[in-house]
Amino acid sequence: MTEVTTAKLSEELEFFLKGFKDKSGIYKYREKIGQMKAVNQKSLVVDHHDLAAYSQEIERKLMDDPDGVLRAFSDALYSTLKLEHPDYAEKIKAHARVRIGNYPVQRTLRDVDAELIGKLVSVSGMVVRASEVKPLADLIAFKCPNGHYDYVEQQELAIRKPVRCRQCNDVVEIDLTKSKFIDFQIVRMQELPEDLPPGQLPHYSDITLTHDLVDNARPGDRIILTGVVRIEQDYENPKTKMRLFRLRMEGNNIEFLGGRLGDKDVRTSERFVITQEDEVQIKRIASNPDVYDRLISSLAPHIYGHDILKESVLLQIIGSSQRELEDGAKIRGDINVLLVGDPGTAKSELLKYAARVAPRGLYTSGRGSTAAGLTAAVIRDKSGIMMLEAGAVVLGDQGLVCIDEFDKMKAEDRSALHEVMEQQSCSVAKGGIVATLNARTSILAACNPLLGKYDPFRNITENVNLPVPLLTRFDLVFAVRDEPQRETDAHVARHILGIHRTGTYAVAPMLDIDMLGKYLAYSKRFVPVISQEAEDKIFEYYMQMRNVESEDMITVTPRQLEALVRLATARARLLLKDTVDISDAERAIYLFNNMLHTVGVDVRTGKVDLGVLHGMPQSERSKMQLFFDVFNALSGTEKNPVEEKALITELAKSGKFTEEEAKTFITKANRNGTIYEVKSGFYKRP
Repeated sequence: MTEVTTAKLSEELEFFLKGFKDKSGIYKYREKIGQMKAVNQKSLVVDHHDLAAYSQEIERKLMDDPDGVLRAFSDALYSTLKLEHPDYAEKIKAHARVRIGNYPVQRTLRDVDAELIGKLVSVSGMVVRASEVKPLADLIAFKCPNGHYDYVEQQELAIRKPVRCRQCNDVVEIDLTKSKFIDFQIVRMQELPEDLPPGQLPHYSDITLTHDLVDNARPGDRIILTGVVRIEQDYENPKTKMRLFRLRMEGNNIEFLGGRLGDKDVRTSERFVITQEDEVQIKRIASNPDVYDRLISSLAPHIYGHDILKESVLLQIIGSSQRELEDGAKIRGDINVLLVGDPGTAKSELLKYAARVAPRGLYTSGRGSTAAGLTAAVIRDKSGIMMLEAGAVVLGDQGLVCIDEFDKMKAEDRSALHEVMEQQSCSVAKGGIVATLNARTSILAACNPLLGKYDPFRNITENVNLPVPLLTRFDLVFAVRDEPQRETDAHVARHILGIHRTGTYAVAPMLDIDMLGKYLAYSKRFVPVISQEAEDKIFEYYMQMRNVESEDMITVTPRQLEALVRLATARARLLLKDTVDISDAERAIYLFNNMLHTVGVDVRTGKVDLGVLHGMPQSERSKMQLFFDVFNALSGTEKNPVEEKALITELAKSGKFTEEEAKTFITKANRNGTIYEVKSGFYKRP
């Protein structure tokens, strides 16, 4: 594009910025430019639809020569801003940029190829890496010993340097004080999991961001990036000149799918695009009196039964809206669910289906997952730049992360989830990068019992290989047992054989997977308010459970109270209600009671005791107290070592211990460090 053509184009674009009116008759961009100084803004987003309506010729030029049009746009922006705020225009002259929004030429990352080099395209994807922000030389000043300056504009990463001074032919050196720098960052975009073809590895592309685009997109963000496709030599081995090059994109504009990380508004993935017809159909479905049961039966219809589990997973996908208080404190809205069950009880199938139907869902297996893979890691890129790479819970922000084989993870890797499940964030401090990433994620985990099959004569903490602090972070814990029951077994067998024979369901679900996904995505838009009746119902239940005078006392904590509120709110959202009524509260209490009567029963007393989930039911506490009373009596005031045989004999005499239980308690106390072995068969307390 010649200088005359560029000047003419800049003039035409200046007329566009000054004179374009929206449907209301307001000078759309003139007003925005007038506000740039007040908000310290250096760039202006221009809607491509407005540009196309103004001039189809400019639209074609933008597709064929984006660099020339964007340069002309920058000049036009500077000229227009100079009329409004001349001092501010001069200050940001080198940084003034026009960014193109709603660009229609959209491609997937795997469709960006050599034919698009130098073209402006728009791609959607997920940010999985982000480097630290560094200064990039835009214009380098070279100075010779005689004081002559030579300014060279830089385009590539490698520095372009004049061989000699143009005036005196002397050697030149870089003068950093006279050079000009801009902010520079590299992010890596990867295909969205839901857009990935079956059996294919996700494609990715490195994106260079400059000026005010840096630090805009963080790992875990789902974005639409508009930019120019560039080509550069592969610098894996810079000493070897090869014919091999690689593509990268130079970012022009970033738009966020469904909102921005950190926004107060609830955002959903664009996996399910909801049209007006879909919205009408969703409201019609919600008006059915039996919609709740039908929604439950529509989730994983190939799995027979497990209605309580399906209901819990549905409520988990919807969740409750996160609340932010006046002082900035945030109340978690995500629900965490743990399934502990026998092999062959369709746990993994339920997890996979939930990841597919959730507006944003990821599935991973604990056996191959590390702490860095689940949360975030700092790695060094090929170029030597430190980059922050997001893990599963960050990529699944405001969505659902399903972790199968949860018990197979290493203890140190699993401990990384403690912060995620309670604080809804993920902190990283490594390699000079200190960052806290959002991880507002619902965790749906499944694990197998320690002995391969759930033992009904053991408490939940003795059945699973999970630490108590992590176990208590789950709002709902269910034991899925495979018990022979002739009638149920017959129904399951007929259901499975019928699917294999016909390839269809005997009873068609009310909603197919696409419509169910749209329904769930739509229902997440609702933010219901708790009614006084629902609040009173939950309050009464909580106080009843906290009643110390009751013989069947359950020591519930405020953590369980918040879980009840989240479950009730999620049910109201699922039914597209603006108010959480008493029926929602009753259903939340029913689910909680169902959990208590499956995993919250102390097998030694047969009574419901939430202390089971905390690793110390009332029966254990009383035995532990008796154990230490006997130990202290044998030890005496001088704290003498206690012989193991004598301790076992005295415990057995109390009538509350068998000899085997006494040995088990001694082993457990020794392992916990409450007693230690001074010599073979003799113990002392620390």
